[in-house]
Amino acid sequence: MQSSKKKYVLNILVILAITAIAMYFSLKDNFVAIVDAIQSMPFRSLILIVSWGLLINVVVGVAYFLLGKQYKKGYSPLGGIIVAFVGTFFAGVTPSSTGGQFGQVYVLKKQGVSYSDGLSLLWADFIIYQTTMMIYVTILFVLRFTQYVDLNAWVWLVAVGYLVNVVVILALYTMALCPNLYIWLSEKCVKILGKLHIIANPEQQVTIWSEKVRGFTREIKRLSHNWKLIIQVALVNVVRLTLYFSLPFVVSRALGIALPWNKLIDTIALASFVTMANAFIPLPGASGGTEMFFAMLFTAMLDPLTGAVLLLWRLSSYYLPVMTGALVFLLFKNSEDRKKKIVQSQID
Repeated sequence: MQSSKKKYVLNILVILAITAIAMYFSLKDNFVAIVDAIQSMPFRSLILIVSWGLLINVVVGVAYFLLGKQYKKGYSPLGGIIVAFVGTFFAGVTPSSTGGQFGQVYVLKKQGVSYSDGLSLLWADFIIYQTTMMIYVTILFVLRFTQYVDLNAWVWLVAVGYLVNVVVILALYTMALCPNLYIWLSEKCVKILGKLHIIANPEQQVTIWSEKVRGFTREIKRLSHNWKLIIQVALVNVVRLTLYFSLPFVVSRALGIALPWNKLIDTIALASFVTMANAFIPLPGASGGTEMFFAMLFTAMLDPLTGAVLLLWRLSSYYLPVMTGALVFLLFKNSEDRKKKIVQSQID
C-alpha cells in the first residue's frame, strides 16, 4: 500500500512537471494578453467552465448507473457518479489510464457488486464507449479532416492515432468472435517472453489473460441480447463526447473570442483530433502531449489567446475532475471504514 502511494505521488509530480513545461511554451509568447483575458472574464463564465468539466463526469456516472442496475437491484445514480469520479482520479494519475478500473472495481465491490460483475460492468462500458467514440470521430473525420490537412502537417499524426483506435476496436470484436485464437496467441507469446526472462510466472500470466478474454467474450454475448441498454448507454456517451469536445468552444466564447456558431463543429472536430493524437502519449493524463497537440491544432483558430483557452480547458476537463475524484474517493473510503468499524464494534 505504501509503495502504491509513493507511485501515485511520483506520477502526480511527473504530471505537474511536464504540464508546467508544456504550459510555459504555450503561454510565454502572449502571457500578458492571456492573463488579462482570464482576469477580465466574468465570474459566472468561470463557474460555467468549471461546472462543464464536472458535468462530463456526472454524465459518465449515468452510464455506470444504467449498467449497474443490470447487476444490482436498486443501484443508485449517485453510486454510478461515485464510480465515474473515482475512475477519473485513478486513470488520471496512472500511465495510459491503466489504474482507473482497479479503483472502480474496489468501489463497485463496496457498493455490493461482486468482483466478477464489476469487471463485466466495466467491460460493457468500455465496449460501448469505444464503439460510440469511433463512430462519432469517424463522422467528424469525414466532415472536417481534409480541410485541416493543408493547414497543419501534424494532422497526419492524428490520422495515425485514429487508425490505432480503429485497430483497437477491430481487435475487441475479433476477440469476441475468436476468443480461442487470442488465447492460443497469448500462450505462444507468453511462453517466448518467459524463456527470454522478460516476464515472470508465464503460466500464471496465461491463466489471467485467458480469464480476461473469456470474461470479455461472455460480456459481448450478454450485451448482444440487450439492445435497449446498448442504445441507452450509447446515447449517454454521445452526450458525454459532445460535452467534452465542445468545451474549447465554450471556453473561447467565455473569454470573449468572437467564434461564430458555425465554428462549433470545427471546434468539436479539432478537440476529437487531440484525443486521437493522445493515443501516442503513455504518460498520466497524456500530460505534455495534450497541451502540445491542442496548441498546434487550435492556434490557427484561436491565436493569440490559444494559451488562455488551453489553460482553462485543461483545468476544467482534467485537473479539476481528477482532484474532485480524489476527494470523492477519500470520502467514500472513509465512509466505508466507518461502517466497517461500526459492524466490528457490534460483533465485539
